[in-house]
Amino acid sequence: MTRRPGQNQLHIVRGGGAGLAGWGAGRRGLTRWLSGLAFLLGGWVQVLGGSTSAELPRAPAAPTRLVATAPARWVQAIPMPAGGAADLTERVRACVACHGKEGRASPGGYLPRIAGKPAEYLYHQLLNFRSGARRNAAMQQMVAPLSDAYLHEMAAYFAGLEVPYPLPESVDVPAAALARGRRLVQDGNPGAHVPACAACHGERLTGRLPAIPGLLGLPRDYLNAQLQGWRQGLRHAHNPDCMAQVATRLAPDDISAASAWLAAQPVPGDPHPAPADGKPLPLQCGSQVAMPVSAPPTWQAEAAMQSADPVARGAYLARAGNCASCHTRPGGGPYAGGRAIETPFGAVYTSNLTPDTTLGLGRWTADDFWRAMHEGRSRDGHALYPAFPYPYYTQLSRPDSDALFAWLRTLPSVSQATPANTLRFPYNSGLALWTWRQLYFRPGSFVPTSNRSAAWNRGAYLVRGAGHCGACHTPRDRLGGERSGLELAGGVVSGQAWYAPALHPDNVPGQPPVLDQQDIRLLLSGGVAQHQAGGGPMAEVIADGTAWLTDDDRAAITTYLASLEALAVPGSGKLQAGHRIYQRECETCHGPAGAGQAARYPALAGSRSVTLPRAVNSLQRVLNGGYAPATAVNPRPFGMPPYRQKLNNEEIAAVTTYIRQSWGNAAGDVSPDEVDALR
Repeated sequence: MTRRPGQNQLHIVRGGGAGLAGWGAGRRGLTRWLSGLAFLLGGWVQVLGGSTSAELPRAPAAPTRLVATAPARWVQAIPMPAGGAADLTERVRACVACHGKEGRASPGGYLPRIAGKPAEYLYHQLLNFRSGARRNAAMQQMVAPLSDAYLHEMAAYFAGLEVPYPLPESVDVPAAALARGRRLVQDGNPGAHVPACAACHGERLTGRLPAIPGLLGLPRDYLNAQLQGWRQGLRHAHNPDCMAQVATRLAPDDISAASAWLAAQPVPGDPHPAPADGKPLPLQCGSQVAMPVSAPPTWQAEAAMQSADPVARGAYLARAGNCASCHTRPGGGPYAGGRAIETPFGAVYTSNLTPDTTLGLGRWTADDFWRAMHEGRSRDGHALYPAFPYPYYTQLSRPDSDALFAWLRTLPSVSQATPANTLRFPYNSGLALWTWRQLYFRPGSFVPTSNRSAAWNRGAYLVRGAGHCGACHTPRDRLGGERSGLELAGGVVSGQAWYAPALHPDNVPGQPPVLDQQDIRLLLSGGVAQHQAGGGPMAEVIADGTAWLTDDDRAAITTYLASLEALAVPGSGKLQAGHRIYQRECETCHGPAGAGQAARYPALAGSRSVTLPRAVNSLQRVLNGGYAPATAVNPRPFGMPPYRQKLNNEEIAAVTTYIRQSWGNAAGDVSPDEVDALR
């Protein structure tokens, strides 16, 4: 849906969930063809990574502490326990697997030393990865669900390590080039307005507190890559980005000469960063902008849920629906939209939900908003793309819709335009959208089941409505409609290469015969259970959604899911070689029998997540590693290192197959081609 001049439109209240999995045969003939034009779903996908949300209204009484992340993401957490360095050493295994033992640089690529760098510098980098300012798929996935406080603690840990530096690199460049590099580093190039490196990074080039790193002890290739990244606009830092200014003023030969000279220099006997001296820097520098762990707002789920104030209840419903995930783009204003939802038919961009009168919902009324939620129609009456999951939100009651709208009206107004969608023809046609709605959508409302408990009905309302769980967990046909009879039966999340598992109990050999209710509650509240750890899109749902719900609502969801009938799904498989890889790489954390370690590393034996019909999620974890979300229950989760650089496709396929077919697990084989498709 393209924004029309002068109109405020609700493109999407949430980009929705998954689907496009298991596209199979369906309707035929002209109706089928028209339906194919009609997908317009634009985004039955769960967006991954750096979500944001606005500050929630403060509630009275004893607060649960939140941690504000930069640039604008709130993560629920509690004060960090005093675990000590030894405890954190175990928690940052995922970091040292790439960056080397105790933070040494890895010889396997451009993986810099992190030990001994200024804590605030490391903290800035972690925030940049989380916000998307720095791009590295593995790093972004690792830090996405973690709180400011946890990232800050990690940064301080690595800054405090005392690890010997390597000997200087032997560089094969002419003496004249080395001399040129020395002049650039020590004197700069006044004619090009390039200050000396030493003016910012300290006379000994070991950095300057609080947040300027040292330049010595780093490989030349790494230095070249970073400077060229700034020069070409591929790397960014906090504004004002002084390094981007410097790099664009340097010629390629200048970069080569400076990196060669720096790599050839020994690290001084005292490698610590110089203290802050109060002297002004030659360029304004974003590294000097403090990035504190912000004082958080308070949040009490029980008070918000039970409040007579519709604004408080609306804030709670926004959490239940996890609206912020899709409606805040990295680096954008909270709830101001602009996030691209990639689909096989093109991209759909989420809309601005702030009360801006030109670009947001400032001219909308509660009736307009109800029509969007209940009927899937915008303020002017035209049909909305079902990327906004109104097929689920139509279940919401009018009081809940009004409460959500009342809360959105309290958000700070952000003047941020929504980019035009890029759906291809004919998927961007009105005829296609009309046909899709005729085939797949009817306005409705939630009707309680009289012979079920109040908890069951509440859980059904949240799962089917506000939580719109089926948007990810229900498979789609090729037209983007739900596959009949397979509600919550699982499917691949389009555009993200994650598998949203069935939420039914299932009868697959090697999998638990029923969903464990305790595991569900632990997963929804803390992101980690005995056999599960929230990863990928689900980590975001937990961190920004289910972790904020009341215990009663999580229990209601559990009650509803546990009542679903089992699905009969055939198992298959042939055990492949992977035992030796598992012993070498996995056994330390997950144990020789796949039993894991309670509250640290999930058990693999009997794990439903590793024996899903598709191995997508397991492969994502092995390739990219990651952390469970930081929540109030689990504020300092343990991490898993990525293996995409250490293991090849055949090795990853072998060890994943071994895990899927050992200790009573009985899932299918994994092929190297499946691994390669996710790299």
